[in-house]
Amino acid sequence: MLEKLGTLSTQALVDGLWVMGWPPAMVEGARGLKPGQKCKGRAITLRMVPQRPDIAADKPAGEISPEYEAFELCGPKEVLCISSVGPWESVGGDIKFLRLKQLGLGGLVTDGSVRDTDEILSYGFPCFSHSTTAKQGPAAMQPWECNGVIELGQTNPVVVRPGDAIIGDQDGVVVVPAAAAEKVYEIAHFRETVEGIIKEELVKNPGPPGKYYPFKPPIKPESPLGKLLDSKGIKY
Repeated sequence: MLEKLGTLSTQALVDGLWVMGWPPAMVEGARGLKPGQKCKGRAITLRMVPQRPDIAADKPAGEISPEYEAFELCGPKEVLCISSVGPWESVGGDIKFLRLKQLGLGGLVTDGSVRDTDEILSYGFPCFSHSTTAKQGPAAMQPWECNGVIELGQTNPVVVRPGDAIIGDQDGVVVVPAAAAEKVYEIAHFRETVEGIIKEELVKNPGPPGKYYPFKPPIKPESPLGKLLDSKGIKY
């Protein structure tokens, strides 16, 4: 299912969830560090909380920190999702993320920022963040929980559960709930097929897209779009 979802655009996935009536699922502000980056994988989550001395004292330190606990769960089919306390705060840089490179991480997504950008780009795994920064992360926040439910996005947060499908491309990152993944794929794949037919028709016979687009089920057989799909033998 991850492979199937990864063949679709984030726009199609957003549309599929919209048709199903699910809440918005795009992580606002998470952008690829360079053009053309794509990722797909199951969510491993890491929750950050604001810095506070007594909490820092209670948190497991060193290798058993929740941060490195999350890292060790990652591999080629996982995307590490890190919730930041602010869009300009650093969730990590070259030394920490070297371990993610070694593990062959499928992708990193955060609503915060990353540092040591050139080095992270050289590591090769897709990275989606609000921005880049020179700031130190530990001065503002600390890792608190591995693989709990988190929120990503500062203004319109999206809920991420461990195991959700995380799909990222040039337009951003979408969270597909694991419980709905199959249905989302079915709807989104159909919509991409229909949009391809609409675009082909508009290229062949130029005119206002409003004749066919946008569309939402149920598509009526007597509508221009219904007639177009009938002519192509597409069931809807």
